[in-house]
Amino acid sequence: MTTSLGTWNVFPKSVVQKLGVGHFTHCPLHRLALAVLSVVAVLFLPMDLRSEIEVKPATVVLVGPEATQQILVHDKSPLIEQQDLTHHVRYEVAHPQVVRVNATGLIEAVGEGKTEILVLGKGPVGKIGVEVRGIKVAAPVSFDQQIVPLLTKATCNSGGCHGKAEGQNGFKLSVFGFDTLGDHQALIAEGRGRRILPSSPENSMLVLKATGRLPHGGGRKIVEGSLAHKRLIRWIREGMHFETTEIPPVAGIETEPQERTMQPGTTQQLRITAKDAKGQTRCVTSEAEYETNEPNIAGVDRLGNIQTGTIPGEAVILVRYMGQVTFCRITVPQKGITFPKPPEANFVDTLVWNKLARLGIPPSRVADDATFLRRVFLDTIGTLPTASEARAFLADSGPDKRNRLIDHLLERPEYAEFWTLKWADILRVDRDSLTAQGSVAMTRWLREQFSQNRPYDQFVRDIITAKGGFTEAGPAGFYKVLEKPENMSRSISQLFLGVRIECAQCHHHPSEKWTQEDYFAMAGFFTGVQKKAGPQGEVILSKPGVDLNNPATNKPVPVRYLGGKPLFLTNHPDRREVLADWMTSAENPFLARAISNRIWSHYLGRGIIEPIDDLRVTNPATNEPLLAALSNHLVKSGFNLKSLTKMILQSHVYQLGPSMPGNASDEQNFSHAMARPMPAEVLLDAICQVTGVPEKFNGWPEGVRAISMWDNRMPSYFLKIFGRPGRTSVCECERSQEPSIAQALHMMNAPEINAKIHSRRGIARKLADGMATPEALIEELFLGVLARKPNSLEKAAMADVFVETKGNRRAAVEDLLWALLNTREFVFNH
Repeated sequence: MTTSLGTWNVFPKSVVQKLGVGHFTHCPLHRLALAVLSVVAVLFLPMDLRSEIEVKPATVVLVGPEATQQILVHDKSPLIEQQDLTHHVRYEVAHPQVVRVNATGLIEAVGEGKTEILVLGKGPVGKIGVEVRGIKVAAPVSFDQQIVPLLTKATCNSGGCHGKAEGQNGFKLSVFGFDTLGDHQALIAEGRGRRILPSSPENSMLVLKATGRLPHGGGRKIVEGSLAHKRLIRWIREGMHFETTEIPPVAGIETEPQERTMQPGTTQQLRITAKDAKGQTRCVTSEAEYETNEPNIAGVDRLGNIQTGTIPGEAVILVRYMGQVTFCRITVPQKGITFPKPPEANFVDTLVWNKLARLGIPPSRVADDATFLRRVFLDTIGTLPTASEARAFLADSGPDKRNRLIDHLLERPEYAEFWTLKWADILRVDRDSLTAQGSVAMTRWLREQFSQNRPYDQFVRDIITAKGGFTEAGPAGFYKVLEKPENMSRSISQLFLGVRIECAQCHHHPSEKWTQEDYFAMAGFFTGVQKKAGPQGEVILSKPGVDLNNPATNKPVPVRYLGGKPLFLTNHPDRREVLADWMTSAENPFLARAISNRIWSHYLGRGIIEPIDDLRVTNPATNEPLLAALSNHLVKSGFNLKSLTKMILQSHVYQLGPSMPGNASDEQNFSHAMARPMPAEVLLDAICQVTGVPEKFNGWPEGVRAISMWDNRMPSYFLKIFGRPGRTSVCECERSQEPSIAQALHMMNAPEINAKIHSRRGIARKLADGMATPEALIEELFLGVLARKPNSLEKAAMADVFVETKGNRRAAVEDLLWALLNTREFVFNH
């Protein structure tokens, strides 16, 4: 008896494992045990415990010489989750002159006629009826619908090959084939037609280079003798038609399965079906493109075969074909782990625990008070708790002290300062672009919004419809750095809707449904924005806008919302107001999701969707019910950002401790806290606070904190090497979060930091000159720097420093402060 297919139509593998035999191995005793159990299964077990093999489709009709159809074979045993057997069964064709089937289950047309395909395990498990027609009198090949996908699959029209702006070696194609007519002309007419040889199609330069028979910088792209090779030759032989009525355009694609729960180390074959406007379908599995967003969880090869790894979690397999996109969601649970459901503070916990239970990933325990205290201070107000604040919180025995602290932090002035800094980054409040007066004005306006807890929908509306002078307290400065309607459109789309539409400026978005028409329709809302010189400087004005031309068609595109119908706003005084009405509506599908995801990412270390400003069908949320619940809460609260923040901070999910065995590899389901480096400004303020010596900024009064400064160009080597952004884009990714050797060396050796530690006015000198015992000094330093008390080992190690310095309290305290500043625990929020 074999260890692969021998039991699949008799006794499910999981049943054998449940009965205690263990995994399939090559051990003779194990094989004997499996054989015995198989017999027992046949003789004594009820039929509903035996394997149920499903073979799809039951019948196949192939039309045309290069037609294909992917078979899917599944084990649907009632005791187990579906298992894919497509690559593990054998296929036998009754009449090989009609079709052939390869080992992956792909049927290829050979000649006209009818036949049957037997699917075999140990014995027959299914059969498929097949008919092939349209070969003797074949429909002409359509370049537009049948050759372009071959070029795309072979990456010929990618940005790294002939699809880049300047082309490659004198030959240029449109990126991802968005301009099929131009590509057709480039192949048959450019270069004096030397790429095509109609008299001998198989010897055309296009064919010879694609198959590697002539030297080609991109290497071999198409296998000689493959269906793609044959279709390319047939297209040339038939006269190189651009389009044919027999092959209508694709209207959509579907993937089967659309989602699957898979065990670690298993495979799943996908099948992709294209549909045209008439409802006709054809299998395009071998021609589609595949990409995974989590290769460590589930990878995919170029033929649509998914392979899972050993890390639990979810992966999304993106599928592209002829400008259409879809996806398959793969869940890989961690088996053998159960845990009692932890307590729930609100719906956040409920939805995260549900997802973790499904994946078999246990959550960590709730963090201790000191860890929570430091984390919530840094996350909410960008400020460390002082030693006295830490001592008071740790001594508080009230059961609601964490909730009381959250309420207190949300009302502190530092909350508005910190969130002003964050939004000044992504709204591009840059001194060099806005001037000093403009930067001050916009920073002042932002601080007022967060101080008043302005509803987010009103905040967004004010920015979209901004008018007035750049030096007035308002958001008009946002438009100063955006030169064209296209820049305004894609910046606002990415920032507030979480939609990166810029790819559609030149071609169909490779991962979404957005086209050039969508891109220029959206940009048309901003054609009325004008910049004029005024008595107090430049001002933003608005006039009736015009529709933009699509450069591909040179025809005007009526404005429309993303996914909406055309609007006709020829005489509207400010088109942005119409856009703002749609964007800030409670029914808008993007606004609440985008900001909910952005705020969640800030407090939890990663978004429910990553990147946080790339919300699309093919990049689904790792926990869709959670994102939907957060968005609904925000809308019902009147777009109250503090209410959303409070809901997140009060959850046990936010308050979890670090990773532990069982969830250490989880990076997407929020089973544990994630350590994050402090932002540059927050870290500099923290160093100033724990040393007691403020930073000296040129032209600023002493004591000004980095998080409250409007001047993003203030010279500071510290802020530069720790990742302060240049504010040149609306993406939060511009702020560097990567640690570096330069940062470590600066913390250890920088004269500026050492001067703060040794300052006569600093905390170290004050503590050393006081009357406190070494034990009390150590505790004070730990509370001030790390917001916690030292443990016994740390106390002993620190006490040795006082002994080694032979009574020099000042040297001892300064050494201890330096050591604590250079711990990972200090520079990271955890």
